[in-house]
Amino acid sequence: MWRDDAYMLDMLLAARKVRNYTRNVNWERFRDDDLIQNAVMHKIQIIGEAALKISRQYKDAHSEIPWQMIIGMRNRLVHEYFDIIPDRVWDVVEKDIPELIRLIEPLVPPDESPTAEK
Repeated sequence: MWRDDAYMLDMLLAARKVRNYTRNVNWERFRDDDLIQNAVMHKIQIIGEAALKISRQYKDAHSEIPWQMIIGMRNRLVHEYFDIIPDRVWDVVEKDIPELIRLIEPLVPPDESPTAEK
C-alpha cells in the first residue's frame, strides 16, 4: 500500500532528524537543553504517529520493527507529557533511533531527487 511507504518515509526522516539534532550532544547537554529535548520529543511523536497509521498487513510483514514500543513511546510523550523522564528519552536517542534507522532504511526506496534529506 502506498500509504505505508509514505508513513515509513515519515518515520525514517523523523528518525534522521533526531540523529541530526543530537549530533555532538551528550547526556548533560540534552538534560539541560529544553529546546533540544522538545525537538527530539516532537520527532519521536511523529515516528509513533506514523507507526500508528501503518496497515496491520505491513506491520505483520515487518515484525522485526518494534511497532508497539514505538507507539507506546508516542503515547507516553503525548498523554503523559507531565511525567516524561528525560533519561528514557535519551535512551531512545542513543539506542533505539539508530536501530530503527537501520531497520527502516532498507524498506524505504531511496529518493533520487537532488534535495533528498540525509
